[in-house]
Amino acid sequence: PASTDSPKAQRLLVPGENCWRIERANRLAVIVDAADYFAAVKSSILQARRRVFLIGWDFDTRIRLDPDQRKTGGPDRLGRFLNWVVAERPELEVFVLKWDLGMVAAFGRGTTPLFILDWMTDKRMHLKLDGAHPIASAHHQKIVVIDDSVAFCGGIDITAERWDTRDHLDHDPHRKWPTTRLSYGPWHDATTAVDGDVARALGELARDRWKRAKGEELDPPAPLGDPWPKDVRPTFENVDVAIARSIPAYEGQEEVREIEALYLSAIGRAERTIYIESQYFASRRIAEAMAARLGEPDGPEIVVVNPQSAYGWLEEESMSSARARLIRMIEAVDHRCRFRIYNPMTEGGRPIYVHAKIMVVDDWLLRVGSSNLNNRSMGFDTECDLAVEAAPGAAEAEIRRKIAAFRDDLLAEHLGAPCE
Repeated sequence: PASTDSPKAQRLLVPGENCWRIERANRLAVIVDAADYFAAVKSSILQARRRVFLIGWDFDTRIRLDPDQRKTGGPDRLGRFLNWVVAERPELEVFVLKWDLGMVAAFGRGTTPLFILDWMTDKRMHLKLDGAHPIASAHHQKIVVIDDSVAFCGGIDITAERWDTRDHLDHDPHRKWPTTRLSYGPWHDATTAVDGDVARALGELARDRWKRAKGEELDPPAPLGDPWPKDVRPTFENVDVAIARSIPAYEGQEEVREIEALYLSAIGRAERTIYIESQYFASRRIAEAMAARLGEPDGPEIVVVNPQSAYGWLEEESMSSARARLIRMIEAVDHRCRFRIYNPMTEGGRPIYVHAKIMVVDDWLLRVGSSNLNNRSMGFDTECDLAVEAAPGAAEAEIRRKIAAFRDDLLAEHLGAPCE
């Protein structure tokens, strides 16, 4: 890692340039893989009092959130659980915002449409299909907000074929489609839990997206209680968190490319190492920024963790060919062999699908979100990432230590080795 006394002239994160705003979190936890995330979301919703916002690319009401019921109570299938929570809490409302074209895709995958229509029977359950985007664009944010007090933001969709543990076993009895009961393969993913002002800002983002999708303006709920998920230990405490977005231009909405700006500025500022997990490697601007750094005499080492192949034949055709072209471009300038792209495998040699969107620069920047290294995520789809920077100050050394420890924890998971 970079030396802890390596000074940076100024903060990397700048609101209005490479992020929307910077807010304070009393707690921020990075949650790796959906087994822990689904249980954490259920735990927080169990403590909700006024409002639950679920924003995502897809939802499946039939999935189980905590299959062994070790950490939570109440019904475990998503639809039944939300119905039960609303019945138990007369003042609670649940808002679900789902990408509209995801419904079309869902028929092919055998997921939610008819079940969600049956589920949305209570007047305090609100469903909206988000079509407030250009043709062929996707609503790709994955955000959950509980009473504006706790929020989750990252790359995990609350849908089928996502649940897995960090063990990524070759065969896990809980990795099954909710209808066919057919098994699916290992799946690696990540998200964050935050509270404080960051959670309130994500609540504002959720309400703004709801207004654009439905035309309905919602007042912010009065924060009540502390719905922090039980058994989730914070990765950071009392830390500034940046929120970066991608939003396409649409019906008066100006294009927002904060996420791309953050990728480019972070790559440009890296001193020793860049570690990335992404579903794709297909953004030419990002690859060109990496190539420029690799062409320097003392440029950083870059590691990208990708799935072995893309999800679905169409994505495989387009994304894998783009990846091959960009890797060839990088190889042409990487004379010191400082760029590597890896595919994680199980102990038995089975490919682990990488859906996480993570970036760690040296030991001073961590970002987790919904954006991939592809052109869509830079401005065509809606995305939302969170970032923590070890800026100069009293807490800098401690934040650096925790960022490096998190990166090493991910490496240990992929390599099947202890962090030490």
